[in-house]
Formats: sequence, structure tokens, C-alpha cells
Amino acid sequence: MAILRPTGETVSLSPIILRSIPFFSGLTEMETKVALGEMRMRHYVKRDIVIRKGSNSDHLLFLLNGQLQMVDITEEGRIICLRVFSPGEFFGEIALITQQQHAASVVAASPATIAFLPKDAALHLFSHSPPTAQLMLQHFANKIQQESDLRVLLSVHDKFRRVYTLLLMLKKTKPGGLEVIENAPTHQDIANMINTSRETVTRALSLLAKQGIVKKDLRRIIIYKPAQLQQLSRENLTRG
Repeated sequence: MAILRPTGETVSLSPIILRSIPFFSGLTEMETKVALGEMRMRHYVKRDIVIRKGSNSDHLLFLLNGQLQMVDITEEGRIICLRVFSPGEFFGEIALITQQQHAASVVAASPATIAFLPKDAALHLFSHSPPTAQLMLQHFANKIQQESDLRVLLSVHDKFRRVYTLLLMLKKTKPGGLEVIENAPTHQDIANMINTSRETVTRALSLLAKQGIVKKDLRRIIIYKPAQLQQLSRENLTRG
């Protein structure tokens, strides 16, 4: 497990940064002003622990830049990646609402900046801001669907096609219709998420690249032929 390092003092957010976070897009001017007064941000380096499993929750957290991984440790001592966070996403909401301890750790996979909204302020928005309440309902609906999709994915026997299906789950459509996975997980991270080996992931992605279906571009995976990738995913679910 990564070792927690000192991260320095927290600093206040600017209105520009706050407006860049989708979670706050529906707030009134007064709610935005109150949130700005409550929030702080902190910088982390790679392998810093942002949330430790078993700790209490006292903030709702927002990833401003960089990449984070939610991880857990199996009974055999193997670290598994449960999901990857991209800029603009929030996390820690389950423990915050249920008032239970965090069920997994969150680790910086790269240098990252996190914004923190105190528990009381977050819970107030959940219950008093209709746009925020609607956003949370949609968030939990998406989360349930993603967890269901992941269970189906792990039931697929063909490991190559597990990779294809996961790419579809991670991709987002950019302006102009380009399908992209920003801040793409490493091959090892993908392997951990779908219970296979890094070598299998590398071979599967190489095959897709040779067919012109995907291309690795810095920290992105660009999907040039999403229809073909979708077909591979359907074959996966049918044959699994």
C-alpha cells in the first residue's frame, strides 16, 4: 500500500475553480458564495493516500486535476483497483450520507488537486438545493448501473473481451462526437479492475490498435471505431 506523505497546507478556492466543477453548476449565487467560504483544496503527489479505508468521513471530495484510484486489498494481500476518478468527479459521498467509515482507500495515481466541502455544508446542499438533489439521484442511479455492468463484465469468460467491454464503460463523448477515455488507467490498473493480467490487457489493446479501432495518445485512449468495439462487447456478453 502507498505511504502517506505530507501534502502541505490547504488553500481556498477561487470562484473560477468552483464554477468548473459540475456539482456546483446549479447553485444559486448565495449558495455558491457559502460554498466558496467553506471549501479548501489540497495538493497531493503520486501515491499519496487521499482517503484511508476505515477512516471516518467528514468531507465531500472533488478531484480538480490529476487522477485518483479507489483501491482495496484482497484476503491474499493483492491490491485491486475498484475504479478510477477523473477531474470534475466527486467521491466520499456514501460514507458521508450513511455516517459510516470509508469502505475503500483512495490513492493519487498522479499529482492531483482535491477540493474539500465539509460534511455539514454538503448535507445541507443535498437536502436544500433541488438541483443538487437531482444531481445526486442521477449520480446514484448511474452508480447502480455501473456496478451492475461490472458484475456482468466479470462474468465474461473471454479475458480479451472483458477489456473491450471495460473500454466502452470508461469512454466519454467529446464535442464533435469523438469517443475518448481521458486520463486512461494503466494496463495494470485495467487488469486489476477486470481480474486479469497486465499482459492480457496489453495484447488486447495492441490488437485493437492494429485494427485501427483505438489509439493511445499520451494519457488518452481514442476510440476511432466505437461501433466495432461495441460489436466486440456484444459478442462478449453473448458468448460469456
